[in-house]
Amino acid sequence: MNDKFFALPQEKQQAILNAGYRVFSQNTYKNSPMSQIAGAAGISKSLLFHYFRNKKELYLFLWDNCARFTLDYLNRYQCYEQRDLFESMYRGMQAKMAILRQYPDMGRFTIRAFYETDPEISAAIQEISSRYFDFTAVHTLLNLEPQQFRPGLDIPMMYRDMYLASEGYLWEMTQRGDVDFEQMETDFSRLMDFWKSIYLRTPENAEEPAHSGPDTDAVQDGPT
Repeated sequence: MNDKFFALPQEKQQAILNAGYRVFSQNTYKNSPMSQIAGAAGISKSLLFHYFRNKKELYLFLWDNCARFTLDYLNRYQCYEQRDLFESMYRGMQAKMAILRQYPDMGRFTIRAFYETDPEISAAIQEISSRYFDFTAVHTLLNLEPQQFRPGLDIPMMYRDMYLASEGYLWEMTQRGDVDFEQMETDFSRLMDFWKSIYLRTPENAEEPAHSGPDTDAVQDGPT
């Protein structure tokens, strides 16, 4: 990236980034022309290429920025400090809903980028995601109390299942246009109750064979 981008006034930098979030959040990577982003930012396409050598560089800069921003929100909501996995998941969803409320284009971009499959950028997206979130995901599992779950449960598999279901739900809701946050809150609370009913230890399942504990090597997904 051209250092001249960082020499721009903050307001102009933000205008370019906001334009990128808006266009990329509404289209796939392939169908997001730099000319449209430049137009949304109020600059010429040649000037946009002066700051970013190509579309891939701009896209990955936006994704890296979103990853750092999301991680900051997850930490603000203390989702990685919880010993209760369900509380951690709930706080993670609250953090992402807060981003969607305050920065809708960025929030939608983050969700869409997670599912982007274009071979030009998909590997780099996963590399950036892993750089920020793998350590914290492992830390989440290590911070849990395994005895709260039903014996014999594959805890990393449960975590992965819950995480992917949460991301899939966010994707579905953001594709409908205006996000109904009240409905999201209701739906996710019901989903949490369902997970608790099948994963938590109860007097009825307490005699099942015990599990040895979290296998943190199995966790390679993104944030809660």
